[in-house]
Amino acid sequence: MINSDFPVLQDSSNDGQGDTVSLSMSVSELDDSGEGKGKKKRGRPGKQGAASKKARRSPVDKGGRRPNGVAHQNGEGTDPTTLFEVVKQGKSAMQSVIDDWIESYKQDRDLALLDLINFFIQCSGCKGTVRIEMFRNMQNAEIIRKMTEEFDEDSGDYPLTMAGPQWKKFRYNFCEFIMVLIRQCQYSIIYDEYMMDTVISLLTGLSDSQVRAFRHTSTLAAMKLMTALVNVALNLSINQDNTQRQYEAERNKVAGKRANEKLELLLEKRKELQENQDEIENMMNSIFKGIFVHRYRDAIAEIRAICIEEIGVWMKLYSDAFLNDSYLKYVGWTLHDRQGEVRLKCLKALQTLYTNRELFPKLELFTNRFKDRIVSMTLDKEYDVAVEAIRLVTLILHGSEDALSNEDCENVYHLVYSAHRPVAVAAGEFLHRKLFSRHDPQAEEALAKRRGRNSPNGNLIRMLVLFFLESELHEHAAYLVDSLWDSSQDLLKDWDCMVELLLEDPVQGEEVLGDRHESALIELMVCTIRQGAEAHPPVGRGTGKRVLTAKEKKTQIDDKNRLTEHLIVALPMLLSKYQTDAEKVANLLQIPQYFDLEVYSSGRMEKHLDALLKQIRVVVEKHTEMEVLEACSKTYSILCSEEYTIMNRVDIARSQLIDELTDRFAHSVEDLLQEGDEADDDDIYNVLSTLKKLTAFHNAHDLTKWDLFKNCYRLLKMGIEQGSMPEQIAVQALQCSHYSILWQLVKITEGCPSKDDLLALRRVVKSFLAVCQQCLSNVNTPVKEQAFMLLCDLLMIFSHQLVTGGREALEPLVFNPDSTLQNELLNFVLDHVFIDQDDENQSMGDEEDEANKIEALHKRRNLLAAFCKLIIYDIVDMPAAADIFKQYMKYYNDYGDIIKETLSKTRQMDKIQCAKTLILSLQQLFNELILDQGPNLDRTSSHVSGIKELARRFALTFGLDQIKTREAVATLHKDGIEFAFKVPNPKGPEYPPPNLAFLEVLCEFSSKLLRQDKKTVHSYLEKFMTEYMMERREDVWLPLIAYRNSLLTGGDDDRLSVTTGASSTSKASTVRSKRGRQAQNKKRPEEESVEGSWVMRNDTLQTPGALHTPQLTSTVLRENPRQAAEHIPDQDSSEPGSEPDYMHNPQIQMSWLDQQKMEEVNRKERGGMNYMKSRSGGVRQQVRGLMEDDAEPIFEDVMMSSRGQLEDMNEEFEDTMVIDLPASRNRRERAELRPDFFDSTAIMEDDSGFGMQMF
Repeated sequence: MINSDFPVLQDSSNDGQGDTVSLSMSVSELDDSGEGKGKKKRGRPGKQGAASKKARRSPVDKGGRRPNGVAHQNGEGTDPTTLFEVVKQGKSAMQSVIDDWIESYKQDRDLALLDLINFFIQCSGCKGTVRIEMFRNMQNAEIIRKMTEEFDEDSGDYPLTMAGPQWKKFRYNFCEFIMVLIRQCQYSIIYDEYMMDTVISLLTGLSDSQVRAFRHTSTLAAMKLMTALVNVALNLSINQDNTQRQYEAERNKVAGKRANEKLELLLEKRKELQENQDEIENMMNSIFKGIFVHRYRDAIAEIRAICIEEIGVWMKLYSDAFLNDSYLKYVGWTLHDRQGEVRLKCLKALQTLYTNRELFPKLELFTNRFKDRIVSMTLDKEYDVAVEAIRLVTLILHGSEDALSNEDCENVYHLVYSAHRPVAVAAGEFLHRKLFSRHDPQAEEALAKRRGRNSPNGNLIRMLVLFFLESELHEHAAYLVDSLWDSSQDLLKDWDCMVELLLEDPVQGEEVLGDRHESALIELMVCTIRQGAEAHPPVGRGTGKRVLTAKEKKTQIDDKNRLTEHLIVALPMLLSKYQTDAEKVANLLQIPQYFDLEVYSSGRMEKHLDALLKQIRVVVEKHTEMEVLEACSKTYSILCSEEYTIMNRVDIARSQLIDELTDRFAHSVEDLLQEGDEADDDDIYNVLSTLKKLTAFHNAHDLTKWDLFKNCYRLLKMGIEQGSMPEQIAVQALQCSHYSILWQLVKITEGCPSKDDLLALRRVVKSFLAVCQQCLSNVNTPVKEQAFMLLCDLLMIFSHQLVTGGREALEPLVFNPDSTLQNELLNFVLDHVFIDQDDENQSMGDEEDEANKIEALHKRRNLLAAFCKLIIYDIVDMPAAADIFKQYMKYYNDYGDIIKETLSKTRQMDKIQCAKTLILSLQQLFNELILDQGPNLDRTSSHVSGIKELARRFALTFGLDQIKTREAVATLHKDGIEFAFKVPNPKGPEYPPPNLAFLEVLCEFSSKLLRQDKKTVHSYLEKFMTEYMMERREDVWLPLIAYRNSLLTGGDDDRLSVTTGASSTSKASTVRSKRGRQAQNKKRPEEESVEGSWVMRNDTLQTPGALHTPQLTSTVLRENPRQAAEHIPDQDSSEPGSEPDYMHNPQIQMSWLDQQKMEEVNRKERGGMNYMKSRSGGVRQQVRGLMEDDAEPIFEDVMMSSRGQLEDMNEEFEDTMVIDLPASRNRRERAELRPDFFDSTAIMEDDSGFGMQMF
């Protein structure tokens, strides 16, 4: 019988108790239980009367075991003594461990069970041990309570949660032990009404404990026990079916051939199997109802996950019994769990079911009910959950095409563009299954042959293009290709088919590809070529290039060779067909960089190289778009690589092209300069188009021998002198000149330059910097922005860092900007960066889309970053950063990260100078406010508050280490005080200085001063103060009073009250005294907080409140309200310095160590137990232990001994769940006394779920 208590053993020798049946079982009975024709004898515990509570005497020790159930060690003392140690070491095969335990059980089942009980207790991390006397004399709840009291609170870990390979193996061994135990005992011992009753009763009691370790360990054990019983039940079901078939076959024989003895044996065997089946089902009912229905909604996510994982196993193993709506509802409800770990277990459990298509009919109702939730989980915030949800949706689609609506599918489609690659790949598998899987490959191949096509993938590629175009929110072809790469490689690597669709005319029955479709197909083809050649995801997916395996490397090489051999021939034809389309050509010109260029020479394909070079030259002639020209320049650069034999051939073609472009540029420049203001549009176009092409090539190629700088400089000088140069020509001339200077610098740094070479380059750089500086005043914004960026880049390149690393010879090339240039650069930033978005875009109208706004912001961020780099590398003087820092709050959303990083870098350079710059920025804001509002500031205005908030943010950047920033903070205060008193009031000394209100801003930095430094700063402040100032209490003097108080807080000096002006001693509130703690429950009037108080505002001082108990070690017990009330200390009579007193007196500063000692004393006074406060008027205490930190309390249902009967809870609620299974040999009688939880109607009546109807 499975009770909430361990069976109380009766002493058979007691007088008057002769009719009591002993629980002990003879060895012969145990031996006989495994013999015979499936028959077994079962011991049955007798009913206990009120007078039968007396304990049985200790039996004689057998088998080397002690009375407490612990085996003796051998002589060497090295062998493990308990089951826990054996399983922990894992050195013995589990089969032999279980066999040894079974032998000991046959000898003395009490001691064997005691060892098993201690195994579960010790696996929970409990240091206590159940003794044989406790086992015989104490009730189950009392034993668990005793073990709870002995639970070690010092450690939050226990074996199942401890890290390391040893404990990971222990968890595996723990689960294996339970599974093997049931497997080995499945033919006899589990039916003896003793072992299983005791184990299930123990686990049920432990699973209801408030100790997380007990609850976690017992739940895992119970769920694994249930899984093992499911296997036993499944075997019994199979044996029943086989026996029934044999019986039917024998009975259907003719009378003469029928064996009656065999029929009787089969009938008896069938009956016995049915009894065993009923027994096993009753055990499973007890575990399911007593443990699962409560723990699947436990406060701890890991416990909930264990339950859901195992119920999925039961459904898979024994689908006839468990795969119905009565059990599926628990998985469906838990899909809404708050923890991703639990949701993940739900999805994986469902995946194992949906993988088997034969189970789909049983899952139909569940699918209809929870499909929407599963689809919504594809957007789960936990990426692992989202991936498994997508895979589950894919399985549902594979099993039934009609299960998902178009809207459901579209919700998954767009995930192929996700930046998280596993999510995108899973969505790609779904997309492939839905759209790109070939339903009838043979028919499609036959159709392709009839149409004269080489590949049957034509329609699928068209569908891919259509899907890409219809993805209006996403235009990332590389992401789409990467998502489909694992599932649709055969389709994506069919470059023959793609080229065929682009080059050949459509045959009858095929639709013509439109212009948009051709552009999309080319873009997708280029992306597939890149993916095949590089074999790694695109930028933005993954953590970088990983090392390829040998198989992946071979696949990459094969793909690269295949695409090279085919596209070397096709690329010139594609360029010829689309040579006038800039978008298509720009994409096609990316293909050669993925070629294996050795194929040109090894495969004797030079004619195709010549055709490619010819088409590239045609493209350069026809286009002026920078995207196309840069693609051509890059292609030439790749083909000119010195490692390939084709370099000479390509270099000749490139030189011819540059010669032609240079001659054309020189003539067009001469014409433009001669005509001056009379130049027409053709002259301007000739210069601009040629200059664009040369600039694009100069970026990737060294064209210094053509001396392009000379003509570009002439164009720029003419534009500055006449002011009529078109902005595009000026921008391109600036960029081309910049490239020319950089290539000259490369030549000098790589060789051994002469002094004349250095001086010549210096003259060039100096003249170009002067031109750029003059361009900062140009009327055209693009010209100014280009000049500014080039100035910043060149000042960075030709700074003092140029001579580092042994390059002292380059000293003549170092340029340091003068103050005029620095001011111009700063003014440019203030005028073009720190502007409102609306002000910049008002000329464009309200129709400007969000993309243009983002692009404009990106450009402004680049301008600011370029200038900030000059400050960080000490090229521009640090005080210039004051104008940047003061914009921190106003433009935090746009540039906050850049300004903060600049501040951090400047502090690393020079802490004191950075502090001076910070205070300077605040002074500038204050001066601007004075100019705007006059000397009489409204200190409550938002402008003043904004300056104070900026000062507070600046103070936070100093960090927690006051020693490192000590000198810098003191310097900041010194400059602030000088600024406040620098300008006297023209009305006379009796009036406050105009800048006195700045001291209120300076208060924000007082908390960063050390105590001794506060005295020093206060002394410095008094040098500026007169006796008259010290006596003033009017509102205009409040900033001085507040600042002085902020310096005096924490010291021994007098402190002025902001509100009353009274002087009071602050020693008692600032100096901690041991004797002072005795009177901490009395609030002293001098301890009232003062505005700006350092004690109340100090960022570095952490005053702990109520300490948090370490996690995972709660030993809170459920008590009766009457019992719990006895342990609740009287709050009103708490001793001074106790936690309640501390909570009501915030001025008291108690060290963490003192609080730890105090809590230790309180813990000992309470007898080592932590009790929860009782709820007034409550019937049952709701205990929140630390195992429930991550969730709200779980209100469990009351277990009923039978249907329709509810125990009286008003007197006392028992901690341990009572599962009443009356002792009876007839298992059918036992089943009639409680609902059959394998019956769907009974499960649906269970109200222990979330109170929601499933269907």
